[in-house]
Amino acid sequence: MGTPLHYLSTDARILDMLRQGDEEALVMLYRSNRKPVTAFVLRNNGTQDDAEDLLQEALVVLWERVRSGRFELTARLDTFVFATVKNMWMRRLFRKRREVLDGQALEERADDAGSALEAMIAGEESRIVTAAMDELGEPCRKLLLLFYWEELPMDEIAARLGFANAETAKSKKYQCKKALQALLLERFC
Repeated sequence: MGTPLHYLSTDARILDMLRQGDEEALVMLYRSNRKPVTAFVLRNNGTQDDAEDLLQEALVVLWERVRSGRFELTARLDTFVFATVKNMWMRRLFRKRREVLDGQALEERADDAGSALEAMIAGEESRIVTAAMDELGEPCRKLLLLFYWEELPMDEIAARLGFANAETAKSKKYQCKKALQALLLERFC
């Protein structure tokens, strides 16, 4: 029997457990993230079931990335899990909002002026963001979509877009994000 390993952090221990296929690591992450994830989802028009589903999905994403070797630890694991949940929930809300807009004509909802106004504002915001992304041009548009929508790791983004390495891609992402924020500030202010 070998000498027991001493880990510098709980995250290092959990990552090692995940790499070895130890599902107890998922249980540990579930317990440490359940309250903050539930609070976030409930604050953003979700239910307890939504929160549990999202947390489980985020843990599956982490599990798959670690097991495939595509996971790059750049922050605490709890931060990664929470950010993944947040991105998935925001995408889900965006899709629901789009389905409502696509599935119902504005006239059908004339009696609900508040909802119609919210839908119009959301549609306008979406149009503005899309226009700003188009104005950014390539490779910024593609880089931001790969990072925020497809949630690809920086090394894969660097390879796809022909950057020298993940650090170069990360620096470019920062510049692109700042440029997008400036464009959006012009339009919203």
